[in-house]
Amino acid sequence: MVKESFLKALGANVKRERLKKGWSQMELAYRINKDQPSINRLERGRVNPSLIYLAEIAAGLGIELKVLLEGIDSSCFTDDHIEKN
Repeated sequence: MVKESFLKALGANVKRERLKKGWSQMELAYRINKDQPSINRLERGRVNPSLIYLAEIAAGLGIELKVLLEGIDSSCFTDDHIEKN
């Protein structure tokens, strides 16, 4: 559940930045030489992107990589916050 929440928040940040530019998913995909479905999966939190992929997204959007991580609390991955089975 923690991973899902993290990936959905990351995807929402990508979408927010894309929409600030007024771009469609297709436009962003074209600018970074990817396909539109991969952008869709990222924005919906359905994929765990590599650091390189996130750097490509940030470069394509003309922003710093850290902008894509704004507001996402990674402390949820610490032992104190993860539910034990």
